[in-house]
Amino acid sequence: MNNAVAQLVDIRKSYGSQEVLKGVNLSVTEGKTTVIVGGSGQGKSQIIKHILGLIQPDSGQVIVFGKDINKIRKRELREIRNNFGVLFQNAALFDSMTVYDNVALPLRERTRTPEKEIENIVNEKLEMMDVAGTNEKYPAQLSGGMRKRVGLARALVLNPKIVFFDEPTTGLDIAKSNEIYRVFFRTQSILKYTAVIVSHDVPRIFKLADYVALLHNGIVEGCLTPEEFQLSENPEIKKFAETTMGAPYTSEEEV
Repeated sequence: MNNAVAQLVDIRKSYGSQEVLKGVNLSVTEGKTTVIVGGSGQGKSQIIKHILGLIQPDSGQVIVFGKDINKIRKRELREIRNNFGVLFQNAALFDSMTVYDNVALPLRERTRTPEKEIENIVNEKLEMMDVAGTNEKYPAQLSGGMRKRVGLARALVLNPKIVFFDEPTTGLDIAKSNEIYRVFFRTQSILKYTAVIVSHDVPRIFKLADYVALLHNGIVEGCLTPEEFQLSENPEIKKFAETTMGAPYTSEEEV
């Protein structure tokens, strides 16, 4: 894949005697959606945390926008992180803050944007998420699906180049999951961001994917289109596809 905005090169990471990542290689292509799948406890979220620079590998390189982020100054890393948006598994909203203040937080903390402009940006993002009018509500007053959408509004408020989604539909029923998927499609088509998604929602998550990577036993087994993934003869990919996907699937099918 060309035009990689992020690359993991032979990443190894251990915790005590347990080696979680055993030489991970992965390229994230600009403007595309890369979905990372795999069994529970395989270390999928570890990949996101390495790209974010939240943890350092024992060995290997994490290259983002052409820079090895483990060999740059903290100021440079902060500048790179300003191009990131993250939607955490539980949306990670602050319960003591209103929806408005949650979404405005990155603008207030990381920019010098005037408050009036912040108001316009926040309202624009909330409207984009179909949660306009919730400004003064608190997270506890929202449904699970609405909290996720508010979390996505906050992740997108700085118009990031790369957005990371950690299990975006966990805890949601099919209808609410579809709401998240529709919002994803709409926002990506408007904002043109690169997406990295960790998910267990197979095969439905494949509707969003340009590339699918399987993390198994600490290594990435291919990074393929959804169709190539399902038809792969790689033993681990084939086993995963057969146990999670059932009948043949193509990206043209509806979610």
